[in-house]
Amino acid sequence: MAEQKIPYKIYLSEDEIPKQWYNVRADMKTKPAPLLNPATLEPMTFDDLRPVFCDELVKQELDDDTAYIDIPLDIQDFYRMYRPAPLVRAYCLEKKLQTPAKIYYKFEGNNTSGSHKLNSAIAQAYYAKKQGLKGVTTETGAGQWGTALSMACSYFDLDCKVYMVKVSYEQKPFRREVMRTYGASVTPSPSDTTNVGRQILERYPGTTGSLGCAISEAVEVATTNEGYRYVLGSVLNQVLLHQSVIGLETKAAMDKYNITPDIIIGCAGGGSNLGGLISPFMGEKLRGEKNYDIIAVEPASCPSFTRGKYAYDFCDTGMVCPLAKMYTLGSGFIPSANHAGGLRFHGMSSTLSQLYHDGYMRAVSVEQTSVFEAAEQFARVEGILPAPESSHAIRVAIDEALKCKETGEEKTILFGLTGTGYFDLVAYQKFNDGEMSDYIPTDEELQKSFDSLPKVDK
Repeated sequence: MAEQKIPYKIYLSEDEIPKQWYNVRADMKTKPAPLLNPATLEPMTFDDLRPVFCDELVKQELDDDTAYIDIPLDIQDFYRMYRPAPLVRAYCLEKKLQTPAKIYYKFEGNNTSGSHKLNSAIAQAYYAKKQGLKGVTTETGAGQWGTALSMACSYFDLDCKVYMVKVSYEQKPFRREVMRTYGASVTPSPSDTTNVGRQILERYPGTTGSLGCAISEAVEVATTNEGYRYVLGSVLNQVLLHQSVIGLETKAAMDKYNITPDIIIGCAGGGSNLGGLISPFMGEKLRGEKNYDIIAVEPASCPSFTRGKYAYDFCDTGMVCPLAKMYTLGSGFIPSANHAGGLRFHGMSSTLSQLYHDGYMRAVSVEQTSVFEAAEQFARVEGILPAPESSHAIRVAIDEALKCKETGEEKTILFGLTGTGYFDLVAYQKFNDGEMSDYIPTDEELQKSFDSLPKVDK
């Protein structure tokens, strides 16, 4: 019987867009360690988290047991504006590489924000509006999350205050202007507009900032202004829950054509994209139904998984947020000013950290110049200019496909293309002009940061 021809793009119908999010924690034998109150070192309760997050989002954050959570109709309707997202067979890349591997990617860039971040932004804005809030505050690295949140807040008539990592604020002015076009205020972080920002500037004069710095500022503003709450684009359990639409759609599309991936690859900064893509596949792995080789790809300049410590740490540089048990480089670690701003976070999702610690996935780190080599190779044959963050996954997908070329194995590779790189042209310019470098922190630098980890006997 002839092999079934797989289309270049596999689309689900509107009716097949997921109507429930999948909570992978429900199938985890060892649950992620709880957030801790930094003052008491006791697990954070619903009442502890209410001043920071929306009530419904707190419930989702703390829910380790409910496997499927209904997606509200208003969010389903918004999803239909840009979902379902296509699952693409990378025939042209396969041909260019002359590999027997079959390569697929889930493309999340078909919306103005240019990335997967809108999947959670619209959910968090919805719950803020439902609670009757005036607005929300947040941080953003590359600007994808800030752009997505500004769109979502505009849709629900909410005020949106964004603290953007200073180096990205300067490198990516066009993404900043998209946020402002949608009504958001955008402040480079660290700034002199908050107490914690001024403290960070005093401690690290001339710093280019980090996601940890921007989080501290956004949390301070949310907790000192009535009617505001803080929202986050990655790391948290609730965000991985919302992003599960990526993996659920991907699996449904693959099941239509009886496709089973051998290798699943995602870029990893805080964990939103990776966690969303792998969620239903990881669920099968946790239940013992199937086995997949799941790979997290992170920048060598900010290697949380591959060189970090598995320990309780602050999620922010200002040390005002709860403590999370995660793979971390230390909350005081300031990554080099690489061009993958969305991956410049010192820690990793507690959920993904637990899965990695338990051996359900592996991690690799890659250098910046090799990432942009892969990005340009992909763009030239697949016709999409990828975001620097996504290009980390592309790098390893190409590497795995070339291994198949050497061995003759016909593996099926799936990776997440989180978004487009059209607002990242300064980075591409630096690469094309030969001005891009690879900075890798030394063991001594990391140890200095590890020495400041909080002492938690849990």
